[in-house]
Amino acid sequence: MSNTDSKPTLPDHLSGNSRSPFFVEECFEHQIGITLNGKERTDVEEYCISEGWVKIPSPKAKDRYGNPMLITLKGEVTAFYK
Repeated sequence: MSNTDSKPTLPDHLSGNSRSPFFVEECFEHQIGITLNGKERTDVEEYCISEGWVKIPSPKAKDRYGNPMLITLKGEVTAFYK
């Protein structure tokens, strides 16, 4: 069992896709919260704090593999553990 006191620091760029080079499995053992322009988002697939963007899945558009297309939203991004 993991110790709840030792949470890894959240990286500047993190992705929820396990095939991405920005995927860090240790971070997803805890709940992560993302705010964009002061409002908490629950549908974020990938974020970058230094560049100021998040990627969210499109509600209808799919790529050729059936995965949702990602939409990039820009603004002030903050990541934290819940």
